[in-house]
Amino acid sequence: MNTSTPAIVSQSAVRRLPRLALILFCVAYVLPGFLGREPWKNADVTAFGVMLEMAAGHSSWWQPQVLGIAAEEAGPLPYWLGALFIQLLPFLPADMAARLPFGLLLALTLVCTWYAVYQLARQPAAQPVSFAFGGEAKPTDYARAMADAGLLALVACLGLAQLSHETTPDLARLAMVSAMLYSAATLAQTDMRTAARTLAVWALSALALVLSGAPWITAWLGSGLLLAVFLAHRARQAANDLSGYGAQDKGTPTWHKPLLWATSLLVLVLLGSALAGLVPAAKLQTPLSDVNWSSWGRLLLWFTWPAWPLVLWTLWRWRQKLLQPHVALPLWAATVSVVDSLLSPERDRALLLALPALAALAAFALPTLRRSVSALIDWFTLLFFSGCGLMIWVIWFAMVTGVPAKPAANVAKLAPGYVPEFSLFLFAVAALATGAWIWLVAWRVGKHREAIWKSLVLPAAGSTLCWLLLMTLWLPLLDFGRSYGPISRRIASMVPPQTCVLVDGLSQAQIAALQYHGSLTLKRSTSGPAPACRTLVVTPSNRHTLDQRVDLTQWAYKATIRRLSDSKESLLVYQRVDG
Repeated sequence: MNTSTPAIVSQSAVRRLPRLALILFCVAYVLPGFLGREPWKNADVTAFGVMLEMAAGHSSWWQPQVLGIAAEEAGPLPYWLGALFIQLLPFLPADMAARLPFGLLLALTLVCTWYAVYQLARQPAAQPVSFAFGGEAKPTDYARAMADAGLLALVACLGLAQLSHETTPDLARLAMVSAMLYSAATLAQTDMRTAARTLAVWALSALALVLSGAPWITAWLGSGLLLAVFLAHRARQAANDLSGYGAQDKGTPTWHKPLLWATSLLVLVLLGSALAGLVPAAKLQTPLSDVNWSSWGRLLLWFTWPAWPLVLWTLWRWRQKLLQPHVALPLWAATVSVVDSLLSPERDRALLLALPALAALAAFALPTLRRSVSALIDWFTLLFFSGCGLMIWVIWFAMVTGVPAKPAANVAKLAPGYVPEFSLFLFAVAALATGAWIWLVAWRVGKHREAIWKSLVLPAAGSTLCWLLLMTLWLPLLDFGRSYGPISRRIASMVPPQTCVLVDGLSQAQIAALQYHGSLTLKRSTSGPAPACRTLVVTPSNRHTLDQRVDLTQWAYKATIRRLSDSKESLLVYQRVDG
């Protein structure tokens, strides 16, 4: 038997995961978080505010702004998507219309991850051991089973849930990174007939990633992926030449040289754009001497769980094939994002881009796992997610009924002023999801044939269960605690009708919330003549220097409005008194 690969997989282990079940599973993960909630602070509502400004014609589409100030996150493409859907779907609430393209982007991420792993698993070096008397997994069935496992690994990652359901540029970048990984995996496997189409997909995803505010991620990721594909084809060509079959091997592409040119062209274009000022120049955001290594390490542990233990196992078992495309491509993609996370001020959002590649690497651990390790993963996952689900149900029951008293008191302390709500529809969805989890656990511990993707079913289903329970049972509480809606509506009740509001020192998130939830017309304070607004809203930190921008003799303090769930965040309201 051929023992050049550590993967030992029989045909019985690559039975197909039912497509309907997989689709319903993805739908259950994607929809909660995009439907029925308000925009949350801070990045979610900030990006939504930019989209509102663009849709209303108050902001340039090439230079997104909020009240004349540039958007906090660079890259116009994500804002174009949200603003365009707001304009195309005026009959929907603006926040729901803006979320639709981002829901499609999350679905695109899942699809690209599946196909990326599928193409990587079809690589000759990724194939399992050939048995002496047959019975090993067929290449196509093996690749499909590995792709199912890769998709499950991505959904199981704890860090994916919240950030992938926000209307922010981060989700657009995640989708484009997964598309670039898929394109590179296809290029490593494809032939001349489909190379042009795949290169076009790669180019479009790279351009979209640049327009999403990540030009240097595009340069490092794209050049490294293309270089790995180029080297893989060169090695394959050299092996065929040595074997004497190079001239007759129609499956070996002859277009690998253009890949090197495409890599060089990408880097040169971005360098030229940076010199011309069209793309922000690369810079070290956080010096290595200032990096909080322990905090970053903790983020890596929980954000990428449960993929990272499997990734380490993959790198160890496949250590002799690290330069082969099925390991090299996702390893490079993950490395770029992990290093960017280390140096970025928003580490979790930078690390989000590594999850598709980490999921691909995690999938290749499964053909080498022992049965005892697989059972350990199952039992740990069962206890962890069952405990989390039970806790969510107990706290919800305490919120609604007051029993048990201690959890109810803790909720009242953390969210003063919150009035619990009961929704029969949300309760029914949560109960159905919990029933499905119980059935899945019973199926998993039952006696039936092994499938290579079975070890990741419970982690992915447990992550989906907890996210769905949070987005149903806890949704009113989360909206109360994470939305600017309550404070915006309270301020709006103090504003005289048909008048504008002068704002000073407010963040873009607060401005967006006042515009959307309060339906207020806002003007920024300036050092010159102030607009004839009747109300002034100020942050406490700007109160002492307010007289430098506003004539305080014309204003009288009226109230301090605090977020009921956060006493540290407040806004000061003034009323004009000069008649």
